[in-house]
Formats: sequence, structure tokens, C-alpha cells
Amino acid sequence: MKAIINGKIILKNCILENKVIVFDKKIIDICDDVPTNSKIIDAQGNYVSPGLIDIHIHGCNGFDAMDEDENALEVISKGLAKTGVTSFLPTTMTMSPERIYKAFDNITKAKNKSIKGAKVLGAHMEGPFINEKYKGAQDSKYTYSPSFDFIKDYKDIIKIISYSPEVDKDFKFTKKVKKETDIVLSICHSDASYSIGKEAKNLGVTNITHLFNAMTPLNHRNPGVVGLGLMSDMYCELIADKIHINPELFQFIIDNKGKDKLVLITDSMRAGCMPDGEYDLGGQTVYVKNNSARISNGSLAGSVLTLNKAVYNFKESTNLNIYEAINLASLNPAKSIKVDDKKGSLEIGKDADIAIFNKDMNCLATIVQGDIVYNKIN
Repeated sequence: MKAIINGKIILKNCILENKVIVFDKKIIDICDDVPTNSKIIDAQGNYVSPGLIDIHIHGCNGFDAMDEDENALEVISKGLAKTGVTSFLPTTMTMSPERIYKAFDNITKAKNKSIKGAKVLGAHMEGPFINEKYKGAQDSKYTYSPSFDFIKDYKDIIKIISYSPEVDKDFKFTKKVKKETDIVLSICHSDASYSIGKEAKNLGVTNITHLFNAMTPLNHRNPGVVGLGLMSDMYCELIADKIHINPELFQFIIDNKGKDKLVLITDSMRAGCMPDGEYDLGGQTVYVKNNSARISNGSLAGSVLTLNKAVYNFKESTNLNIYEAINLASLNPAKSIKVDDKKGSLEIGKDADIAIFNKDMNCLATIVQGDIVYNKIN
């Protein structure tokens, strides 16, 4: 049993001080006194936060979820732990079916493996069912029409499918996924009109991938996918690196979207936590300079953002307090993929996924299901 003392404990609706958080694999208690024989972790006045959850990340530390190297996800996992991320969805790209299936196989192995880092919760499949018009850094050579047969053998490992509903003829794929699986469907790389997006929503599509990026914009005659996201109760991912979206919009987004359905993500590629230079994403060369990752035509190619930095950026550009900003990267993503019964907030009985941050959201320690996987404090 372990106990964290001298911390500002971030709950989903307040901050507790002068309390002790006691845990083993799960959170046992939040109380006044340290239980006998507990291993003490002194937070030294810093924030004790629920672990962050990145539901959309391709890679970091020089590795990518599409790499055929079976060790890639372990390297990514350990890198994420240094940023306070305790669980994540490795995200695939629009590539050949063989490469996507190999990635799913590696993700399955990593999910079932004991890694001293962030926990793999499953896969986020971005593409290949996308509209070429808004392909961004995805490779149009490998785009396909939505097909349930394409994913049926991996439906247990896939948590999210990001796709373009307008290329799904008669919404056959959408209907079959919602009928036969628990997979979350998310609109991405899409030329969908507001009306098509709304029809998809009515059929059970609950999420929108990286809001504003690679989709029909907000227009006064056609509100588009952006309008759908802002005007509905759908979960909306957001890349808060201040490059994908002007930070002047952050307050507008929270004022219109609200605090409960916005999900901060990184969309980080292998250059995350690495120096500037040339990297690869989905078989295309990416040029990273000044925190921006782009392919040769200038299109943004994911990011080099870390999730703790996303929380800091969003908080600094809005009127949110710290626990509200943390929710955007912990409780909200947990709810969006239906794991909030176990993760996403510091509550008795939930997994002991905990991060300690200083006032600038730099990570000082990370605990995954009770195990200390990163520690700069003691």
C-alpha cells in the first residue's frame, strides 16, 4: 500500500488540500491520516492529478504505432509516462491492410503485456475509410470504402474508428458497426455536410476527430462538421498545440462546446519528444521545425505535442481552472471510450492511475495501476 502526502489533490470538481490519497492497484481512500506501513510519496506541494489519457496518438520517442518493430509500443509507452499519460490508444494510419493488421497484432500484444509505462487500452483506427479531399497527411493510395469485413477480425482490439461517413454508402458500415460492436465511431478527414454528419450522429456516431482539422469548416449556410461538433453533444477531440488551432479560439470553443465533451489529444507522431529534423509518418517524409510537423506540400502531419503541454496551453488561453482543464485530458477521454468506470478521475475503487505535476504542468511522477513507472520526486 502506498500513500501520497502534501499534494493538491485534483478531483473532477474541486481541489483537496491537507489530505492523503491511499492506493494499491486501485485507489483505497482519500483521508486525513497515513495508514500504518504505507510507502509514502511526498508530493511536495505539487498537484496530484488523475493520469492523463491520450486517445489519439501515433507515436513519440522516435517510434510509431505502425512500426513493425514489436518493441515500438513499449518505447512509446515509457515516453508517454514521462508526460503524465497513464493510458493511451495507439493510432494507426491509412496504409496497406497488411501494415494495419500488423499494427493491430502488435497493439494486442502490448495490451496484454506488462509494460513499465502507460497502459495500452486498445487501438484507434484512423483511416483508411476517409475522403481523399481532406486526406491531410494520410496516403490516398491506401484509402478504401468502409467495409466491416476489413475490421471484423480485430473488433475486440479496436476502440475507435475515425472515418468519413459520407463515403459510407447508405451508412451500411456505420449501422453494422453500431449493431455488432462497442467500437466508437468518429468523423474525420471528412467532406460531410452538416446534414450528413447529423444523420451519422443519429445512427450512433458519437465523436469527431481533431475538430477543425481536415473537415468541412463552419459556414453560415452549411455549418459543416465543425458546426455539428459545436452544436451537438458529440465528443470532440482538439489538438491544443497552438499550431493546429489558433489559441484565440480556445475560449470560444469551450464557451460553445462546454466542458464535458471536449477531449484534448496530441495526435503526436514519432517526432514527439525528439529534436527537429526529418521523420516518417505513414510512409511519407515529415519535416519537423519549431514544434510544427509538416509533409512536403505543407500539410500538417500530426504534432509533436505532449498531453501535459496541451492541458497547460488550454488552461493558459481560457478561464478554466486547473481541475476543469485536467478533466479535458482525463475524465472526458475516459468517458468518450467508455472506460470511466475504471479510469479518468481520482475516486475510491478506480484504478490507481495518478500523475504529479508542478504548476507549469511538468510531470514529476507517474503511477499506473499502483506501480510507480516514472519518478523525479523521490
